[in-house]
Amino acid sequence: MNQATIDFIHEHREDDVRRLALKGVGKSDIDLPLALQQIAGWQMARHKLPTWAAVEGIFYPPHLNMEQCSSEQTAKYKQCIIHHTPLELCSPATDGTQECTKDGTFIDLTGGLGIDFYFMSQGFERRIYVEQQPTLCDIARHNFALLGLECSVVCDNAADYLRRIDHASVIYLDPARRDIQGKRTYSIADCTPNVLELLPLLCEKADSIILKLSPMLDWHKAVEDLEANTQGIMYHYFAVYIVSVQNECKELLIEMRNEKGGMRNEAPNEGLRVVCVNLLHNGEKQVFIKMKNEQLKMRDGNEGMRKDVSLRWQAASQTVRCPSSATLFLYEPNASIMKAGCFDEIALFYHIQELSANSHLFIADHEVTDFPGRRFRVEATCSMNKRELKDSLKGVTHANIAVRNFPMSAESLRKRLNLKDGGDVFIFATTMSDATHQLFICRKIA
Repeated sequence: MNQATIDFIHEHREDDVRRLALKGVGKSDIDLPLALQQIAGWQMARHKLPTWAAVEGIFYPPHLNMEQCSSEQTAKYKQCIIHHTPLELCSPATDGTQECTKDGTFIDLTGGLGIDFYFMSQGFERRIYVEQQPTLCDIARHNFALLGLECSVVCDNAADYLRRIDHASVIYLDPARRDIQGKRTYSIADCTPNVLELLPLLCEKADSIILKLSPMLDWHKAVEDLEANTQGIMYHYFAVYIVSVQNECKELLIEMRNEKGGMRNEAPNEGLRVVCVNLLHNGEKQVFIKMKNEQLKMRDGNEGMRKDVSLRWQAASQTVRCPSSATLFLYEPNASIMKAGCFDEIALFYHIQELSANSHLFIADHEVTDFPGRRFRVEATCSMNKRELKDSLKGVTHANIAVRNFPMSAESLRKRLNLKDGGDVFIFATTMSDATHQLFICRKIA
C-alpha cells in the first residue's frame, strides 16, 4: 500500500464502508478496493479479534475469510484445551496438571487467517502454520511478525506436508467446509482435506489431534466415523467439545490424545467425554461435562465442583399445574447442551424434571443459580382454554413467545393471544407427556 492509501484507511476506518466507496471515487492515488477491504476487516476485527485489531498494520483478508475465521473468544478456549486446563476451563493450570512441554511442536495444517494458530500455539517451542493458498501465507507472515509470534509459515497442501513430517505434539485441522462451487458442506468426508482419509497418518504422527468441524454435524456420527477410521489405534482420551457463544452454537471440536498427549492425573480409557460450553461476553462461561461412565462433572468457572449423582427422576405423567402456594422455576438449557442432547444428565445433576420427552424444558420447585442456560420464575400456567388464558394473561400486552413440541408456530400463537412482541414476559408453549397443551407464563431471572 502506498502512503495515500494508508492515510485514507486511518482517516476513515470508523466510517461507513458503503458511503466511502462513493466518497473515494476519483482519487487515483488511493487503492480504494484495498482500502475498503482493510477498513471493513478492522471494523469486524475490533469486535471479533480485539487483540489483533489493537495492533497497527495488521492486514485483513477479504470478507469471506474474516467471516469464516474463529473469534478470539473461541480461539482462546481452544488454547485452554491445548494446555489441558483442568476440566477444560479458561483459567491458568495452577493445580499441578501438565502443561504443554516447551520442546513440543504444534502444527496447524489448515492455517487460514491464523487466529486459532496464534492462540493455540502459545507455549510451544516450535510452531508451524501450513496453508495451501499463497496469499494467506503472505498475510500470515506479515501479521505474525507484527504480533511478535515466532513461527514457520509453510505454503503446502495439508496431506503432502503431513506425509513429510516425523512427529508433532499437537496437530490441529479446521478443514474447509465448502466445495469447489462455494457451497457449504457438513460431513467430514466432504470437507477439504478429507480428515477420514488422513486419520491413520494423523494418529501415527501426532500425540494429540484436534479437529474443528461444522456445528451442524451430528457429533455421534462424527465420533463413529472417526473411530471407524483409526485402524484399531486406541486413544487414551477422546472428547467432544460443543462450543457456543452467547447461546449460539459456533463450533464442534473433537480431541483425540494418545498416552503421550494425556494429562498427568488422567485415568486411561475413561471413555468418551462430551463437554458443553457456553462462552458469555462478560467473561463468564457455562460448562457441563457428560462422561461415558455416567459420572457427571460440572464447573462454575471459578472454584469448581464435582458430583456423582445416582438419583433418578420419573418423567412427568400429568400436566404440571402451578398452585398458588407453590413457586416454580422453568429452565431452558443453553445451545451446547441442546446440541449434545444431555437432557437426562441435566435432570439428574440439578434435580429438575423435564416437562416432556420432546420439550427440552425443565421445571423445579427450587432455584438452580448455576444452571447452564436461561432461568425463569413461573408466574402462571394455563391450558388453551379461553377463560384460563384470559385470567392468566390479564394485564399482559407484550410477550416473548417460544413453542416447543407445540402444534402452533410462535407467530400463530401470538396472533391467537393478541399480544405484541417484546417486553419482560416470556411465554413457553409445549405439549405435556399426557398430550395436553400447556402455557408457562414466566419472567426471566437475571
